[in-house]
Amino acid sequence: MAAEQLQTYAQKPRVFILSDISNEPEDAESLCRYLLYANQFETEGLVACTSTWMKNKVCQQDMEKIIDAYAGAVENLNRHVHPEWQYPNAEHMRGLIRKGAETYGMSAVGTDTLISAGGQLLYDRIVAPSTQPLWVLCWGGTNTLAQALLKVDDNFEPEDSKRLLSRIRVYAISDQDDSGAWIRNNFPDIFYIVSVHGWNQYGMAAWTGISGDRYYGFDQGGPDFTKMEKTWIKENIQIGPLGSAYPDYLFIPEGDTPTFLYLIQNGLGVPECPEYGSWGGRYSRTDVSADGLNSNHYSDAVDRVKVSDRTYTSNHATIWRWRDAFQNDFAARIKWSMEPELAKANHHPVININDFKGLAPVQITAEAGSTITLDASATYDPDGSKLTFKWWHYREPTATQWLVDLEVAELSIKKLDDEGRKVEVTLPPPEKCAVELMSRKPIAQGQLLHLILEVTDNGKPSLTSYRRVLIQATNKDLRGGGNAANAIGDVMKNL
Repeated sequence: MAAEQLQTYAQKPRVFILSDISNEPEDAESLCRYLLYANQFETEGLVACTSTWMKNKVCQQDMEKIIDAYAGAVENLNRHVHPEWQYPNAEHMRGLIRKGAETYGMSAVGTDTLISAGGQLLYDRIVAPSTQPLWVLCWGGTNTLAQALLKVDDNFEPEDSKRLLSRIRVYAISDQDDSGAWIRNNFPDIFYIVSVHGWNQYGMAAWTGISGDRYYGFDQGGPDFTKMEKTWIKENIQIGPLGSAYPDYLFIPEGDTPTFLYLIQNGLGVPECPEYGSWGGRYSRTDVSADGLNSNHYSDAVDRVKVSDRTYTSNHATIWRWRDAFQNDFAARIKWSMEPELAKANHHPVININDFKGLAPVQITAEAGSTITLDASATYDPDGSKLTFKWWHYREPTATQWLVDLEVAELSIKKLDDEGRKVEVTLPPPEKCAVELMSRKPIAQGQLLHLILEVTDNGKPSLTSYRRVLIQATNKDLRGGGNAANAIGDVMKNL
C-alpha cells in the first residue's frame, strides 16, 4: 500500500471558528475532533469568544493547550493521509488563536466600540483577496462576527460590501447571545445556517442529534447511544497525545461538532446546498419572500429514518442517522495519531462511479421512467479490505414538505452483480417525477433525485465513504400529468 492511493480533494474549504471554549467541556471536545480533519480545511482563525453561558471572559489559553496536544500527534497523522494533503503544523495553528471581546453580545458591537483582536482577524479574512467562501463556524456567541460585519459595512461602499459579504457562510449552533438575530436582521443576504427555536430550548435543535437523545429524550429507540457512552469514549477516543486532551462531557458531548461535520469531504455533503443533507444535518430555507426571491437563511429540516420496525421523523435524525459512521471515523483517526506505520491502521475506501473520480456528486440527466446503469467497479480500498456496497434513494432532499411519500416516488435499484458494484436504476414514470406539484401539468424538467452510494470496509474500525448521484429527471415529450389543484390538500387527494 502507498500513501498516494489515499483520498485526495479538489480544494480546502476556508474555515474560521468562534468558540466559547471552557464554558463547558464540549468546545474542547469539538476542537480535538476538528484537528483530526485539519488537513481537509484551510483554517483561518480560532477565536475564543463569550456566550450567554460565559459572558465576561474568554479562554484562548485552553485552545493553546489543545494545540500543544495536537503537536504530539501531527507527525503520525501525516503518515495516514495523501502526501499532497498534509496536516498543518502546531505552530501554524497556534498562530491563528485570538481573543474575542470579553463582554456579552451586542455590548461589544458598535461604530464607536473597539473591535477585538478576533474580530479584526475575521475582518481581515473577509476582505482578503480570496474569492473562495469563508465558513464561519459559531460554537458560542456571534458578537465577533457582528463586529467584523459592521466594520465591512462601515468601510466599503454598498456594492463592494455586498460582494465581500457574499463570500461568507455561517453555521451557528443556535443563538447563544443577542447578536445572532441582529446579524440576520441587518445582513439578510448572508448565507446563514442556524436552528431557530425558543431561547435556551436547545433540545429542539437539529445539532443535538449528534449526541443529545439521552439527555433531551428525543427519538427514543432510534439512535444507538453506544458510541457516545463515556466507556466507549474512554476506550476509543481519550487515548494518545491528542485524545488525552479530550475531556469528559458534562451535558452532551460535542454539540458544536456538526458545524464541521457538515464540511467534511467524504462524498456525502454539498456545503452550498444545505437541503441535500450531510453528517452535519439537513437544512432548508427559513422563508420565501412574496416576490419569489429566496432568503439565504436556513433552518432545520427533517429526515425519516427506519430503525427496526419503527420510522423516526425528526430534525435530529438528519444527524444521528450517520452516528455509527462518524464515530468510527473519529476512532480511526485517533488511531492514526498514535500509529507511525501506514499499514497498521485503517483508511477510507476510494469511490469511482462511471469513471467520475473525486468526491463531487455524479450528475446525470435521464428521462422519467427510463433505466440507467451505474458502475462502481473501479472503487477500491487502499488497505485491500473487503468492501460492502449500499445504494439507496435519499428522498427527503427532493421533497418540498414533510410528507415525502406523497411527493417523491421511489427509485428502483437492481443489483447486477453479487457485491452490488454495478446497478440498474429505474426512474419513476413522468406522472410521478415530472409534473408541477399544484397544477399537475407535465414539465420538461422534473425532480432532482438523490441516490447515495455508501461503501464500507471491514477494517477496525470500519470506515465509510460516500458518493451522491444527482439524477435530473426530464420529460421531453411532456408525458403524464393529472388533475389540477388549487390547494395542497387537493393535491394529496389526487396522489
